Amino acid sequence: MIDAELHLWQRLRNKQLCGMQFYRQKPLLSFIVDFYCPKAKLVIELDGAQHFENEHRIKDGERDAKLANIGIKVLRFDDRQALRECDAVLAVIFAEVVGRISQTA
Repeated sequence: MIDAELHLWQRLRNKQLCGMQFYRQKPLLSFIVDFYCPKAKLVIELDGAQHFENEHRIKDGERDAKLANIGIKVLRFDDRQALRECDAVLAVIFAEVVGRISQTA
């Protein structure tokens, strides 16, 4: 795991966020996602600098669309955000989990 993934994983693992189970490096379709919460159908991706290049943006968009087609939402953050603004990143994830869970209830 890169530092950003490890840092965020320490806050997501063991059902620390809303009591939800998150998995790391989870295979979905033909992809391996950074983090996945099956109950909320939510993927969290941490992107390094290469993801800001046009080629990677196109591939990421296609990947996100394929996951959306099976009902999975993808949240993307850059590595810097996960390292320096972890509480803000977790607040966004928390809000999304709560919103998605309440939609299914």
